[in-house]
Amino acid sequence: MVGTGYVGLTTGACLASLGHRVTCVDVDEAKIARLSAGRVDILEPGLADLVVRGIGTGRLSFVVGARAAVAEADGVFLCVPTPMGAGGSADLRAVEAVANEIGDVLPSGCALITKSTVPVGTSKRIRAMLGRADVPVVSNPEFLREGTAVADFLGPDRIVVGSDDLAAARWVGDLYGDLAAPVVVSDAASAELVKYAANCFLAMKLSYVNSIAELCERLGADIDLVTEGMGYDRRIGRSFLKPGPGWGGSCLPKDTSALVKVAESVKYDFRMLTSAIDENIAQRDRIVAKIAGACGGSLAGARIGLLGLAFKAGTNDLRDSPALAVASVLGAVGAELTAYDPAVDSGIDGMTVVDDPYQVAKDADVIVVLTEWAEFRSLDWGLMADAMEGDDVVDTRNLLDPQRILDAGLSWQGVGRPRVTRPKSLAKSGRR
Repeated sequence: MVGTGYVGLTTGACLASLGHRVTCVDVDEAKIARLSAGRVDILEPGLADLVVRGIGTGRLSFVVGARAAVAEADGVFLCVPTPMGAGGSADLRAVEAVANEIGDVLPSGCALITKSTVPVGTSKRIRAMLGRADVPVVSNPEFLREGTAVADFLGPDRIVVGSDDLAAARWVGDLYGDLAAPVVVSDAASAELVKYAANCFLAMKLSYVNSIAELCERLGADIDLVTEGMGYDRRIGRSFLKPGPGWGGSCLPKDTSALVKVAESVKYDFRMLTSAIDENIAQRDRIVAKIAGACGGSLAGARIGLLGLAFKAGTNDLRDSPALAVASVLGAVGAELTAYDPAVDSGIDGMTVVDDPYQVAKDADVIVVLTEWAEFRSLDWGLMADAMEGDDVVDTRNLLDPQRILDAGLSWQGVGRPRVTRPKSLAKSGRR
């Protein structure tokens, strides 16, 4: 298992739990030392327990140095980053570097398996780099969601494996043992495209819902009721029907950009997907405008309390977080930002990060909910209101109960729902 990030560590620990002997490799010696001692830096429910259990059974180990680790392997998973590169294409340098490093020491018959999200043609490219007909290259894309990665691995909706060597593809599918999921065996190109097609569909669905939410605000409708009515349709389903500050994280931004570039490479103008990307930026700007309105129209010098920084609840991942995208715009125009996130304790440029949610309310002109952490629902909003200078809560996740906010003497506005304002006689200024 080359790479010990979210994908590599989860895949390695879960495969070990299925009875396989797994060696995880990384170039970071300090990280390997921590993992060997059972210390997991990633916030992922159940992962640390699986790592400790795997080490205890002897089926999971961690080493530095890929060449020695793969010398007797039956299969090698590539789980290295493929970030957005120059111009928006996937940056495959890490994948290519590993393939070059280990290519000449892979045992004959050993399958080289790309778990990282890679564009169509990568398996063919790796085969050409290796120049070895005796080493099959297999695409086995991951479908893990941060915050539920272990559950997703052990209870998958499907397992996709693709290769021009169908026997090797079936062997990789068999590694998943008795997991109750359909195994889709395909050619390499189809397997590589599945992950992009799935993620980009989800991004477009989110952008569509945010667009409908904007219509709701302009027409006086309620997005929660609209999506409830939509969700009963089995063809649509209920997942990814929640409006918010935009989509982000480690996958959707880079995968949408990469698929647009793949389309351009074959002279196809993927207008539907580029529109979804543009809509995501527009949603961020609408959220900023909503916050500016709560601050009286000017953000310069406004004191804004932020609840949530991670790109979604259940993780400490800040990569391409929509919360940080909104915060970046606010800070750039002179707003003073104080933020709290239960999973983030490190400093972030341009804001003060505190370890108590009530601290974000101190002298705040407005409170903004940016990540859907359940604990924000149970805050004492009376105490929050007492500490605030202003009267507004902007709930970009439609997480809070508006009535509780009103009872605290504050006004509430969400996304795609009518703004609820406390009568002036009962507002915060008259409560004290």
